[in-house]
Amino acid sequence: MANILVHTGDEPVVISPNALRQLLNRGDGDAALLYLALLRHRGTLPPQALTKEMRWEPPRTDAAERVLRELGLVASDAEQSGNAREPEKRDYQQEEIAFQLENNADFQQLLAQVESRLGKRLSPEELSSLLRLLNELDMPSDVVYTLVNHCAERYADRYGEGRVPKMSSIERTGVKWYKEGIDTQAAAADYLKRYAKREGDYADYMEVLRMEDRAPVKMEENYLSAWRDMGFPADCVEMAYERAVFRYHKFDWERCDEILKEWHKNGLHTKAEVMKGARKQTRKKSASGENEVRKYAEQLRKKREEKKKTESGA
Repeated sequence: MANILVHTGDEPVVISPNALRQLLNRGDGDAALLYLALLRHRGTLPPQALTKEMRWEPPRTDAAERVLRELGLVASDAEQSGNAREPEKRDYQQEEIAFQLENNADFQQLLAQVESRLGKRLSPEELSSLLRLLNELDMPSDVVYTLVNHCAERYADRYGEGRVPKMSSIERTGVKWYKEGIDTQAAAADYLKRYAKREGDYADYMEVLRMEDRAPVKMEENYLSAWRDMGFPADCVEMAYERAVFRYHKFDWERCDEILKEWHKNGLHTKAEVMKGARKQTRKKSASGENEVRKYAEQLRKKREEKKKTESGA
């Protein structure tokens, strides 16, 4: 048979037989497309950074990434962070900072904006952080200001109006953006959209967990993030909360997590699916109980017959 492929002459994207088999068996087209896009970039970019290139909405990328994680074809967030490129950490001397302040108009303008946003004059150490964002992370000044705004808003939400983050904290968030390839306004807008969606999901979770009066702490965020990655809506988390309280007479994050992991293992991710699965389990137990009753009745019948035979023989 003649070859039906049109050869374009481009460098090929090579996929391993094992990965191809897993993708074909799963039958998820979005996951396959995302995996090919990741291969095209040789795995140097995280899935979220390809949202714009794929012409997708962020939730679509998140869903495809979850499938690839389940198949073991994409590393976890922690593994991605560990494998990501590390930027240089350079300390700027007083003379270098003074030179930038006197001769770099873009830096002067950005500094004025940042100090106005944070409501304070930056120290020499903080000026070094700002310069590292611009130079070592190669982040455009407009993206740096978007980063500062984002960190300031997040800090105020968590710790109260008027509280502002340190530049060292902003720089750490900037390094995360750097590792995710967020170096344009478009990429920053995509990230902030995903961030707002995630924070909204977290708020919904905290509400059904009866903790809506505060933001989650880091350890709690780890649970919320895992539940979100598994695809659970808030009403399903509420069901797990109620079952955990019913079983153990109090709420416990680990117990609730165990219930949700069990549902995830069984492919139950919506309230309807969980309830349907519970009915199946009940019917299964009922059938099993009926079988046990029949088996016991049969044993009694045989014993009575054996007793009669023994008595008649006597």
